[in-house]
Amino acid sequence: MSKIYERLEKCYKCFKDKIDFVPDVALVLGSGLGDYADGIKIEATLDYGDIEDFPKSTVAGHKGRFVFGYVGDVKVVIMQGRVHYYEGYKMEDVVLPIRLMKMMGAKVLFLTNAAGGVNYDYHAGDFMLISDQICMAPSPLIGENAEELGVRFPDMSNIYDRDLREIVRNAAKDLGIKLQEGVYIQLTGPNYESPAEIRMVRTLGADAVGMSTACEAIAANHAGMRVVGISCISNMACGITDKPLTHAEVQETADRAAPLFKKLVTESVIRLGKEAAAE
Repeated sequence: MSKIYERLEKCYKCFKDKIDFVPDVALVLGSGLGDYADGIKIEATLDYGDIEDFPKSTVAGHKGRFVFGYVGDVKVVIMQGRVHYYEGYKMEDVVLPIRLMKMMGAKVLFLTNAAGGVNYDYHAGDFMLISDQICMAPSPLIGENAEELGVRFPDMSNIYDRDLREIVRNAAKDLGIKLQEGVYIQLTGPNYESPAEIRMVRTLGADAVGMSTACEAIAANHAGMRVVGISCISNMACGITDKPLTHAEVQETADRAAPLFKKLVTESVIRLGKEAAAE
């Protein structure tokens, strides 16, 4: 048994000793959606600190716990506060929560984040369905492979599941919510990108930039989860406007967009849950 899987089993035992719940959909909440989990039908919560050898979220506004409950009739586990590479954790730690939610039983992973707009056609407050990604952080699969989770060299041609994207696309359409679609790029952070770096990532084909998500999607895809993701464009990236970037501005825009984002997430989860139950 791989050391990665041994550690994962210890975390899973902590979960099972406390909570009897098998989710169908796993949801990771980005900036602006931190309180989304407080509004669902909650069955149980589990603080990260109550799980053996589990990383803790240190970012302001991230509660650092799993919430278990129902969105409509869909059984969900919600990650209320993610772990970032820029917090100083190893990449193995960053994706541990994703792998744990897979072990809990979740078949679908729904990733959300706040991101900077790189595409000139985007505006602060837009939502972007992630069609593909570029990961410029270290791969979470470097090092020992957890054969129990997936193969050594996993295919990444359909990281963001085409069928799941169509479900979210239709949910947005039915709600009358404008949904951009594009490529997300993850850099390490925590500093915001320079104007030259934004020119670089635009040249590479990115439409939005952030400091999370791509590594989580890689780990989930490796473990056999179906993945879908949405970015809230919380600001236009450095160099597109002359205004300096601040975390307060990002949080303010994300909070302003949150009511609409929550509607889209709720309707999408309900539809995704039907897809997961059919598997």
